Amino acid sequence: MATKANITVDQGSTFVTQVDLTDENGDPINLAAYTATAQVRRWYSSVDPSAVFTTSTGPNTAAGVVTLSLTSTQTANLDFGRYVYDVNLTDASNTVTRVLEGIVTVTPRVTR
Repeated sequence: MATKANITVDQGSTFVTQVDLTDENGDPINLAAYTATAQVRRWYSSVDPSAVFTTSTGPNTAAGVVTLSLTSTQTANLDFGRYVYDVNLTDASNTVTRVLEGIVTVTPRVTR
């Protein structure tokens, strides 16, 4: 079952956050054999993503850290309001595991 975490994104700003992934014992998950993907969608049933996070598990994959980022252009293209997101890990045998999910709140900007 995926962990739930809500995030806030400022419209028109660069967004970066790190997610620490641990196993049931609290130890970091070694991400060397995994690829991370993450998307923002307006609704769970949306066909196309509103934004696709750039993901990184390096440089120390043994630390269990996934970095998620969106450019200022990507966040500027998001209407303010509520979205959903998730983070998936795919292993070498193509098994996909959802590790994180939640609500993205995009706050409106003034300066353009």
